Amino acid sequence: MLPKTDGMLRLVLAAVPASLALIAPLAAGAQDSISDELHADPRAAAQVIVPRTVEEAARIAKVTAPTTDFTKPERYETHPAGAATQFDVLGRDAFAIPSANMSFERELDFQIGNGLFKKLWASAPSSTLASDGLGPLYNARSCQVCHVNDGRGHPPESAEDDGVSMFLRLSIPDEASDLDAETLRYLANAPEPTYGHQLQDKSLSGIPAEGQMRVTYTDVPVALGDGTQVSLRAPSYEVADLGYGPLHPDAMLSPRVAPQMIGLGLLEAIPEADILALADPDDADGDGISGRANQVWDQEAQTMMLGRFGLKAGAGSVRGQSADAFHSDIGISTSLHPAGAGECTAAQTACLAAPDGNTPAQQNLEASDPVLDLTSFYARNLAVPARRNVDDPKVLRGKRMFYDAGCTACHTPKFVTHRLENQLEQSFQLIWPYTDMLLHDMGSGLADGRPEWQATGNEWRTPPLWGIGMTQAVSGHTFFLHDGRARNLLEAILWHGGEATASRETVRLMPAADRAALLKFLESL
Repeated sequence: MLPKTDGMLRLVLAAVPASLALIAPLAAGAQDSISDELHADPRAAAQVIVPRTVEEAARIAKVTAPTTDFTKPERYETHPAGAATQFDVLGRDAFAIPSANMSFERELDFQIGNGLFKKLWASAPSSTLASDGLGPLYNARSCQVCHVNDGRGHPPESAEDDGVSMFLRLSIPDEASDLDAETLRYLANAPEPTYGHQLQDKSLSGIPAEGQMRVTYTDVPVALGDGTQVSLRAPSYEVADLGYGPLHPDAMLSPRVAPQMIGLGLLEAIPEADILALADPDDADGDGISGRANQVWDQEAQTMMLGRFGLKAGAGSVRGQSADAFHSDIGISTSLHPAGAGECTAAQTACLAAPDGNTPAQQNLEASDPVLDLTSFYARNLAVPARRNVDDPKVLRGKRMFYDAGCTACHTPKFVTHRLENQLEQSFQLIWPYTDMLLHDMGSGLADGRPEWQATGNEWRTPPLWGIGMTQAVSGHTFFLHDGRARNLLEAILWHGGEATASRETVRLMPAADRAALLKFLESL
C-alpha cells in the first residue's frame, strides 16, 4: 500500500486530468465538510476517505445531473471510469486490463492478483502447500474458470455443457429452519439443512458431489408494436443425481450466472449517501419506482452495511465478495471463512473428514490474508473499457430513447466516487456505471422466489450496464440477466416487469427505428 501522505496524494493526482478526476484543492481543515461518512460508513477502516466540501458537493450535483441535450455527447462520456478508463484493448481481453491511472508499483500487485485469480487449486495434501485445499465440494478450481476473460458466464448450451459458470443457490424459509433467530440474523437466508447455501456439482475423489443442475426452457411469444414476433425462453430448474438424499420440501433454488468483473472498485467507492439518496422504498414521488437498499452483515467489519455486490446486493465489499467466492465456489478457506471443509454440512461426513489445506504457512488457512488481499486488489481494479461511437447520430438517438423510456429511473448514469487517500485509482472519479445499486421488484417473470437479506424473491439489484456492449467480444456470447435466459439485449428488456413494466412497454411499442437506435446505444456502453 502507498504511504498515506498528502505529498504522495498530490503527486499522483497531479498526473490525473482535473476534468476527469474533478480535482479541487481541499481547504485547510475542511471546516465546511458536509460528510460524516468517516464515522457512519463501516468501510472507513479500509477506505481512507477525505470528506467532501460544500463547494465540491455543489459541483458534483451539477455534473451528475441528468442531461437534457441529446444532440451531442456529454463531456467525458467516452471515459465511463474517469481516469481509470482503459483505451488500449477492445477485443476478448478488454475486461482484463488494470485501471489506466495505476502506478507501476501497484500494477505489479495487480499482476500477482491476476495470477491468483487464474490459479488452479489442488486437493490436500499436496506438495505445493500454497495451492492445496480445493473443496472437498466445489464448483470450479479457479476464479477464472467461471469469469472467463473476466466477463460474464452463461447457462448450459447443450447436454454436454456442464455450465461451469453457472450454479444454484439454495435456502429454505427462515420459519422452516431449525436454526435459532439470533443465528439467522447473521445469515442472508436459512441454509438448506443437508446441502447448505450452494449446490456444489463437483467433488474430490471418493466424496459424492451434491448434485447436478438441470435446466429446461419453454418458449414465451411476445409481439412488438410493429407486429414483429419475439420468442423469449422461460427456464425451469431442478437438481438431479442428489448425493446426500432429498432436498428439504421447502427448498428454494436460485440460478446465478457469473457476472462481469469490471469496475468493482469504483462501485465500492460510490458514497453510501449518494446511493441511499436514490432510494424511494414507499414510492413517495409516485413514479412507480421503489428502489430499496439491501443491508447485509459484513463479517470483516462485524456490522450491518449497505449491500453493493451480487445479483441481489448480498455482499458489501469486494474483499467480502472475494472471500465468499473462495469459500462457496472453490472450497478455499480465508480469514473470513476459516473452515477448511468449505461448505460441507454436518450431513456430509466424508467431506468433513477429508484432509484440508489449512497450514501454518498460510496463517492456518488455505488462502492467507495476503492472497485474499491481492485477489481483491485485482478484482477492484479491472478497468472499464472506453465508450465507442458516442457521437454516432443513431447512438445519440438511442440515448434519447433510453431516457424517454424511463430507464434512468433505475440505471442511474453518473456518480462521483469518494476522494480516497489509499485507493488512488478509484479516488474522486466521474463514472458512468448506469446503476443505482438498489433493489427493485422486477415482477413475477424474473422472480426466483428466494429472499436474500432484505431482498425479496421478486427483487434484484440494478446491474451496471458499462461494458455490456463488449459481451460478445469478451465472453463469446450475448446471454444476459441473472440466469442467462435472455439471448440478446432486446430479450433482456422484454423480461423486465414489476417496477420496470412501463419502461418495457415503451420499448416494446417503439417504432422499429427507435428500438434499433436504443439497442445501438446499449451496444456502445
